[in-house]
Amino acid sequence: MASPILLIKVAGSDKPGLMAMVTSTLCEFQVAVLDVGQAIVHDQLALGYLVRTDGERLAPLRDAIAHIAVEVGSVIQVERVDEARYAGWVSSTGQPRFILTLLSDGRLAQALKAVSTITHAHGLNIDTVRRLSNRIPLERIEQQNPSFVELRVRGRVDDVGSVQTDLLEAASRDGFDFSMQEDNVYRRNRRVVAFDMDSTLIDAEVIDELAKLHGVGKQVAEVTEQAMRGEIDFKESFRARVGLLKGLSADAFEQVANSVRLNPGAERLFSVLRHFGYKTAVISGGFQYVGDRLQQRLGIDYVFANDLVVRDGRITGAVRGEIVDAARKAERLREIASLERIDLQQTIAIGDGANDLPMLRAAGLGVAYHAKPLVRESASHAISNFGLDAVLYLMGFSDYDLIGV
Repeated sequence: MASPILLIKVAGSDKPGLMAMVTSTLCEFQVAVLDVGQAIVHDQLALGYLVRTDGERLAPLRDAIAHIAVEVGSVIQVERVDEARYAGWVSSTGQPRFILTLLSDGRLAQALKAVSTITHAHGLNIDTVRRLSNRIPLERIEQQNPSFVELRVRGRVDDVGSVQTDLLEAASRDGFDFSMQEDNVYRRNRRVVAFDMDSTLIDAEVIDELAKLHGVGKQVAEVTEQAMRGEIDFKESFRARVGLLKGLSADAFEQVANSVRLNPGAERLFSVLRHFGYKTAVISGGFQYVGDRLQQRLGIDYVFANDLVVRDGRITGAVRGEIVDAARKAERLREIASLERIDLQQTIAIGDGANDLPMLRAAGLGVAYHAKPLVRESASHAISNFGLDAVLYLMGFSDYDLIGV
């Protein structure tokens, strides 16, 4: 007869040394440990051992475990596991796994309700829930505080896109942000973070600001909106907008560069990325001058943007070199990955416009940041309610990880 398989479940208040006591007993009876898991939630312990022993040791092992339960005041249950049940656990090991990150503005119960309902409907099982944001101090508990959590889920789904579509609808309705990523080695080893510039890293469209100084703001803004909505070709629209700037003093670049602001969370995000050794890039359909200024301020490693021809201190209305459009953005991201000798899946791209979509799709993690509806609906991951530093939580960082950074 095959040696029986047992599930030993320990529950109760967490007590230092409890695992050592149980494990010592298992060693005493020469029990083979097949699996072990532990979680502590609000000082309450859940500890499980899956073990195999021979029939002769079964009764005395149960007695020894029962003695420990009495001694420490915990509930310890020992139950036999039949072959079919064990085989089911083994087969579930190979199921696809995903990381689902929730960023809630304080209505965490509503977000968890929506997400757990959707995952259940698609046959996904939630294995663990991990808090990423710090616990709320008592003096702030009545306030609306952001809550960030990470769910580890598993299961086979025919169409992951349909899960994300349902999550997107719920997120728009209930006011939370989310990311659903495959739980693989690349997700845990991102190395490059690339940003669009205008309206992503900074709070303005530089070409619109230049146009206002030149008195053609309305004309340029109309073309910009059409391009960002994906209604006209970017290269065509860019040449048309730059042509409207003809005759503008090149000093306007300095004036605009001094007036634009970083979007919320940008400085914190770059500080953390530098601390942990990530490479950063700006890949923009905007202007190289502003990108170079940001590079000096934030310590950005790569800047790729458009360079205007200036003659006699005036913008000529012409562009030097190849225009950085949607396809060129994705190409530049691939070039950076090659230079850094990493897989493209180890890159992160963040943008807000239609011309960012190819870059977002090429990256291992593509995030639509406060994006236009078309972009948000097309991207797999979106941040619409928080600052740029929320990207850190999609990367798996917790507030605890960031202490002192």
